[in-house]
Amino acid sequence: MFFRKKTGQISWIVVFLGNPGPKYANTRHNVGFMTADILGKALGTRIDRLKFKALTGVCRIGDAQVLLMKPQTYMNLSGDAVREAMRFYKVPLERVLVVSDDTALPVGKLRIRRSGSAGGHNGLKDIIAKCGGEAFPRIKIGVGAPPHPDYDLADWVLGTFAGRDGEVIGEAVRLAAKAVETVITDGVDKAMNMYN
Repeated sequence: MFFRKKTGQISWIVVFLGNPGPKYANTRHNVGFMTADILGKALGTRIDRLKFKALTGVCRIGDAQVLLMKPQTYMNLSGDAVREAMRFYKVPLERVLVVSDDTALPVGKLRIRRSGSAGGHNGLKDIIAKCGGEAFPRIKIGVGAPPHPDYDLADWVLGTFAGRDGEVIGEAVRLAAKAVETVITDGVDKAMNMYN
């Protein structure tokens, strides 16, 4: 029912982190979802089928059959959706690419990593806890740090981009969408050289 034509085996899962619902649409925490929308549009793929507690879409990137996912569980439970999809398609952790925001990076800066810690990010933390460790590639999109140390981090990541930051982040998510394709077609090292 989900697929009208035979699509072949899913060999990659790309997870775009964010929070569901219009309330969170253009917040710093949702740059993952913004990237998903741009990539989906570029590939002619709708990410709108509810499966594995996520909105999903299947596309082809290079020779790979890829599941695109926007978990609908809220950020701190993202691992639930990822774990279900990994089990169903038997995709190993090193072929799960996660796109998320990062407050440790300046606005618009991309950082691609082969693996690593959660760095205080609740979505990454939950995926690490529920999916078997840290050995998955990720694309982090800088959203900047709060303006002063007393500023509540949750308020910051759930806030929206203002002025020039909005333009910068628009370009960053376009680059992140291209970086997703590069990771899958040419590998993490090539993507790191191109986008870091």
